[in-house]
Amino acid sequence: MAVRLKIMLKRGDNVVEAIALLNSGYEAPTPQLLIPIDLAREIGLNPPRDSIEVVLETAGGPLKAWYYPRAGYVKVLAGDTESKEVLVDIIVSPLASEPLISDMLAEELEIAVESFGRGLWRFRWEPKERVRESAKR
Repeated sequence: MAVRLKIMLKRGDNVVEAIALLNSGYEAPTPQLLIPIDLAREIGLNPPRDSIEVVLETAGGPLKAWYYPRAGYVKVLAGDTESKEVLVDIIVSPLASEPLISDMLAEELEIAVESFGRGLWRFRWEPKERVRESAKR
């Protein structure tokens, strides 16, 4: 199992809810959300227009993607509570099948992973016994 979170992604008047995978191996210098092309279109992005083309080094090799700096806001929706909204850079991938949360975005959203293997997490500001289960894909 993995840690997946229900998020709200907002760009201007466009608001979309999605399930995003928390990827501890997605190291980024800024809070970043990598999204598939179909989700990009839902929030009003049409790559490659108005983007910066980048090549990302991934476990599967180099990946060409489109970078939109400071292009939206993300927050985690956790049923009884939610995180603060975080300004994010959006990366649009032609190969992604689901949104990916970078390490720096997880940090800004105040996510504490209790078990990657069992998909357990909590917000850092919650008591340690308040453990949440991964969202269903």
